[in-house]
Amino acid sequence: MQVEEARRLLAERLGGGPRPPSPESARAAIARLARPDTLGPLVRRLSVGDRDLAECTRLSYRHVLGFDKLLLLHGAPRFMLRVHFWHGRTGAVPEDIHNHRCAIASAVVRGRVRMECYEPAPDGVPAIAYRETIDGPGGAWRLRRVGDARLRLLRTERFGAGRSYGLDARTLHRVVSEQPTVTLFLETAAQRAATDVYVRSGGAGGRAAMVRDGGVGRPAAPPKTPLPPAVYLAELDALAGSLGY
Repeated sequence: MQVEEARRLLAERLGGGPRPPSPESARAAIARLARPDTLGPLVRRLSVGDRDLAECTRLSYRHVLGFDKLLLLHGAPRFMLRVHFWHGRTGAVPEDIHNHRCAIASAVVRGRVRMECYEPAPDGVPAIAYRETIDGPGGAWRLRRVGDARLRLLRTERFGAGRSYGLDARTLHRVVSEQPTVTLFLETAAQRAATDVYVRSGGAGGRAAMVRDGGVGRPAAPPKTPLPPAVYLAELDALAGSLGY
């Protein structure tokens, strides 16, 4: 699949009306794009670096949780298509429980992840609640402590290569990479300006655990730094090769 074909598929599957796309429509789109015979040619085309390289690398970075977040297709405000490289490094910062500004979908291309879904509950485990905003595309995270909470684990599910899922904007969850893993990730149109982040009391935490000044203010993590073009292209080249392209 070529770049413009992928853009058309996403536009058709996600729609262009005032209503946000459903998690199922986002999941169906990502499942189609994540097929090796679809993703392989697309990634190989992008790995050549002759289309939107400057824009893609500007919005690609090493996430504070330790994985590389590479932009493939920039279709904002309707969608952003990314690939996540989880390298399986020891000592990685655990992901906080969180939701999103939009419906999202993810497909596992290589490796395996574990997803946990949560809900607020009086008998749940204690956690600290934060409100997260971002300073524009590629900007730094801003986290503000809003109070105490209790969360209950609803379900745990493992996803291996070839499996996909979609979540609505408010579903509380966290994802754990159980080995070196590659996922294709789709962000749809934003439905709100902030997200909810929870760090369990006494836990190591990720973004929220780095908040200072009494829990109100900016994270101590450095600003997002775009990946060098050579790193961006090398990771796409390796992915294309692993898919047979």
